[in-house]
Order: sequence, then C-alpha cells, then structure tokens
Amino acid sequence: MTEFTLPGLDLDAFVRATLAEDLGSGGDITSLAVIPADARFEGVMDSRDAITVAGLPIAERFFRALDPAMAIEILVEEGEGVTAGTDLMRLSGNARAMLTAERSALNTVQHLSGIATLTRRYVDALGGAATLLDTRKTIPGLRVLEKYATRMGGATNHRMGLWDAAMIKDNHVAVAGSVEEAARRAVAAGIETIIVEVDRVDQVEPALGAGATHLLLDNMGLEDLRKSVAIVAGRVPVEASGGVTLETIGAIGATGVTYVSVGRLTQSAPAADIGLDFALA
Repeated sequence: MTEFTLPGLDLDAFVRATLAEDLGSGGDITSLAVIPADARFEGVMDSRDAITVAGLPIAERFFRALDPAMAIEILVEEGEGVTAGTDLMRLSGNARAMLTAERSALNTVQHLSGIATLTRRYVDALGGAATLLDTRKTIPGLRVLEKYATRMGGATNHRMGLWDAAMIKDNHVAVAGSVEEAARRAVAAGIETIIVEVDRVDQVEPALGAGATHLLLDNMGLEDLRKSVAIVAGRVPVEASGGVTLETIGAIGATGVTYVSVGRLTQSAPAADIGLDFALA
C-alpha cells in the first residue's frame, strides 16, 4: 500500500466515516444481491479531461479498506498534469469491494483533482509574479484535504485555521476602534504572525507601525496596490485579495505584491471528469 499521510487528518478515520455514510445500516444491497462473493474485477481509473491529479493515494485507501489484498497500481504522480484519456490507476481484486468503494474513491479524486486543476490555472495565469495562496473557504471537515489539493496545483497554503496566525479584519477593527489599536492588542497578546487587512492606502503605515507582520490589501485597485507596495517597501509580505479572477490575477501580481489569495480555488472548483471502468477478471 502507498504510504501516504496528511498532517492534521486521520486518513483511516476519514475513509471509515465516508464508507459508513454510503453503506448505512444495510450495506451495498445491490452488489450483495447481484455480484457473487467470489467474483473478481479488473478496473482502470482514467481522466476524461486534461487535469492536475490529486487524491489517488486516498482513493487507494478506500479500496484497500474493503479488500486489503487488492492489487493496485497508481500510474501517475500527485500534482502531475495529464492529458485527456490518461490512465491514473489500475486495480484487480474482489468485485464487490471495488463496486462498493467506487463512488467514495471517485468522489474524492474528482473533487481534489478539480481543485488542483483550477489552482494550476491560476498559478499559470499569475506567471510567477507572486505566490498564489488559498484561503479558509473550504467545505467543513475537508480543509486538510482541500488545502492539500491546492498544494498539488502549485499554491501555498494560507492559514490552516484560526489558531496559526491572527488576521485582523474590518469587524475586529470596528470593535477595537482602529487598525492600530487592533494590531497593538494582537502584539500585546504575544501573537507572532499578525495579518492586518486594510482597504485604504492611508491605513498601510499605521498598520505597520502598530506591529503588523503581514498586510492583506483587500479589494484594492491596481494603482492603490502599487502605492501600498511602495509604502511597505519590503518591510513585510503584502497580499492582494478580493475578487481575483483568471483574467485579473496577472495584472494584480505585476503590482509587486508578495502574494495573491483566491478563495474560489476551494470554494468554486468544478469536479474533474474521472471515470472507473470494470471488467471481469
């Protein structure tokens, strides 16, 4: 079995819970009724479109959970770009196990490869001018997996959660009274990484003076992005965010920002078209 782990995710528990959701209390009644217990299948998982691949080792876990002896060969690397018609995985084993695990395995690979594929499009459109970041706009319970998929597409992970960096946004500022006061409170709390969101050029210097270690420039136009980058002058990383599209990301990156963050990588990526065909062994 492929050795594959993701920090922060109990992969075996995820596989068990996903299969349990599908099997319910009655099991795969169709396969139990129609497929002989000793029947064997051979299968090939393939991509119907050009995609960036993510999730094949997780798919393997679904099949092995139901047939530990199943012969599985993963044919491409995670993060690899493949053309339409590429074979991704070959399987040989118990037919009932393959059919029962099929949907969970495919759903996972389709979803994660869809994220990786969209992410790669954004990375390519950015053209190396800045680093692409994802966000916390993930499906509840799937954050570790989805952020893994963005890495496979070439992005860098932003915060994994509320715990690994402070991010001061407009609602925090509204309560604290000002950008400066909000940042000072985070500094006083001993927080190492303090991201401060600003939406006006005149907030940049006050945020820096109060202790921001990272600035998020929210929904700024290109000219204001350039002005803000000039004011910062390399003192802290600068991130552009808000309304970024494939058509605009290149120009945004060219303003000199360090990062561009895009929520739609995980929020709106369409599933990749991946199939799995079986034949009697």
